[in-house]
Amino acid sequence: MRNVYIGFGSNRGDRKKNILSALKLLALNKQKIIKISSLYETEPYGYKKQKNFLNGVAVLKTAMPPEELLNLLKRIEKEAGRRRSFRWGPREVDLDILFYGYKVYKSKTLSIPHADLHNRKFVLLPLNEIAPGFIHPVIKKSVSVILKNLSG
Repeated sequence: MRNVYIGFGSNRGDRKKNILSALKLLALNKQKIIKISSLYETEPYGYKKQKNFLNGVAVLKTAMPPEELLNLLKRIEKEAGRRRSFRWGPREVDLDILFYGYKVYKSKTLSIPHADLHNRKFVLLPLNEIAPGFIHPVIKKSVSVILKNLSG
């Protein structure tokens, strides 16, 4: 069993309901949620001409290998109402694997740690709330230091 950090967000429809629905589906799919951050209202990243997001991070325990977990997250996004649009476009719910324990993993469909999380305040704020001392396995700095460097 590994502790996995999942980033989540929504900016279309009832944002909070979308997020809660996705988290409930994670639990129903035998993913043990250990901790959930507060929800943070954030400006869009990438494509700016859209509504603000609600974002957060959850820690869960899983026995699933990374690719299987990714497939589950994509299925849950769809079940929670996500309709695909364009890159960085509006979405009902988005679920991303941020960290999979301290594992470093790369395939055609998945990069762990999440490739750009160290540049994303909307991920680092909730991550810092629940795991400030977690050491990024590639950058070798804690979440709190990465956030401070981004903010400073």
